[in-house]
Amino acid sequence: MESLDWDLASGFTVVTGETGAGKSVILGALKLVLGERADKTLIRTGADQCSVEAAFELDEVSDINRILEDQGIDPCEDGQLLLKRIYSSSGANRQFINGSQTTVAVLKQIGDGLVDLHGPHDHQSLLSTEHQLALVDAFADAAKLLETYQEEYGALGKLREEREELLRETSDANLHLWQYQLQELEAADLKSGELRALQSRHRVGSNARRLLEISGAILRRLSEAEDSVSSQLADIARQLRELHRLDELTADFLRSHEAATIELEELKRNLIDYRNRVEIDPEALQRIEERLNLLQALQRKHDRDEEGLIALAQELALLVERFNRRDEALAQIDSKLQAAQKRVEIQGRALSEARSKAAVKLAHVIRSHLKDLGFKQAGFEIQINARTQPGTFGFETIEFLFAPNPGEPAKPLRAIASSGEISRLMLAIKTALALQDSVGLLVFDEIDANVGGEIAHSIGAKMRSLGINRQVLAITHMPQVAAAAAHHFFVSKEVTGGRTRTALAEVAGDQRVEEVARMLGGKSKSAVEHAKDLLHARIGKPPARRTEVHGGESPRRHNAT
Repeated sequence: MESLDWDLASGFTVVTGETGAGKSVILGALKLVLGERADKTLIRTGADQCSVEAAFELDEVSDINRILEDQGIDPCEDGQLLLKRIYSSSGANRQFINGSQTTVAVLKQIGDGLVDLHGPHDHQSLLSTEHQLALVDAFADAAKLLETYQEEYGALGKLREEREELLRETSDANLHLWQYQLQELEAADLKSGELRALQSRHRVGSNARRLLEISGAILRRLSEAEDSVSSQLADIARQLRELHRLDELTADFLRSHEAATIELEELKRNLIDYRNRVEIDPEALQRIEERLNLLQALQRKHDRDEEGLIALAQELALLVERFNRRDEALAQIDSKLQAAQKRVEIQGRALSEARSKAAVKLAHVIRSHLKDLGFKQAGFEIQINARTQPGTFGFETIEFLFAPNPGEPAKPLRAIASSGEISRLMLAIKTALALQDSVGLLVFDEIDANVGGEIAHSIGAKMRSLGINRQVLAITHMPQVAAAAAHHFFVSKEVTGGRTRTALAEVAGDQRVEEVARMLGGKSKSAVEHAKDLLHARIGKPPARRTEVHGGESPRRHNAT
């Protein structure tokens, strides 16, 4: 296929065609855009890459939007979700959701909730025991029960964590450490701002001799030397008075000189006072150094500054006090735990009872559908297994068990080897859960292989009933199934210019009669009449477009390019 645009209608759509015509290309495109593994054989010979785009129209987008928002992807607007994947011959992948580039893993996570593919080697959500449990809950209409249980179970978990945290934080080992650290900090008698003051005093004490030398030299230059500043100021004063005697306008010079002289005298007095304060006291200096060493060691030990150490002492005091009240706090938590456990047990039992009743009824309904699909004596049971401990989803796990052949023990679905059996079983389960299953597009790939005409009639009827509430796409070789569909597409293959091309076109009216007749074995008059009978035997007509989809995230449209 060089290019294909397909607007897939609601309801049941069937795709038919001769073997090898290219029906698998359509499924391959769908799988690619849903995040399945890709290989180079998907790329048409001579092309560098292939690309697939799909648009899903959803009735409920809250769950998908939560996933998208967690991944930093634009949420769905007006219920439309856009997927795109590009795969090149070099093996490189690019994938987009709502225009934002993402990973294959995220694409697959989204795709798994949109489409359920049933065919050889395809993934099937129903093989998951978690999904089986969800289906039983849906059949039991237990959503509210499960929600209430999970709220109580979550509250119980938080109380357990609170208790563990209290025990962990108030262990005897912690208490001994807290007490030791608190005593150490209290003994240090920490005071805000002390470190900076000590550092200043240490600088002065360790440089006392040099400070005395410098201050003494300044004093000598000011007044003690022959050419001191004081003596030079006196000479300047005499000259200024002479200047003023000759020019009275220089009076300001004298005043300035007088002010400078006063300032210098003040400086001299301050220097003398300073020299008197500076002491050379090795013992005092040693005490300062010891105090500084203690404070700095505490800072390194606890990786905190001075204010941080003071705050730590307060924190430790609170922790010790909390330990002393541990028994009282534990008693309060244990009382809450006991009440929470009782609530969990009540809600869990109610949920278990609803599941038990629903499992029996659901298994019975599924068995009845299996008989219609050719499993006349097959066994199907829903096994409920008690958990050793209550879990997030209740007190039990669910396992769907199937015995396709009489005399053989029932086995879990995931242990069944025959893809044909699994596909028909899935159809039975899907029919029984038509209104509960949240996956909106069901794809069945030749699940009617190797079945007789009557069974094929039943398969077609069940797919048509499924199409009332969701999209159903089936690839089939059975005319009975093809005739049951609301929409019929035909895949053909032609060779032009030495290249093979596959085309997809909708058939209706006489064209559809001809295609069903071909599937019946030819274009004879009897085959044509039989084809007309099959098409006329369809029961009811589904709406052209579905306005409401039961079960949540149900895509109504798939555009593949």
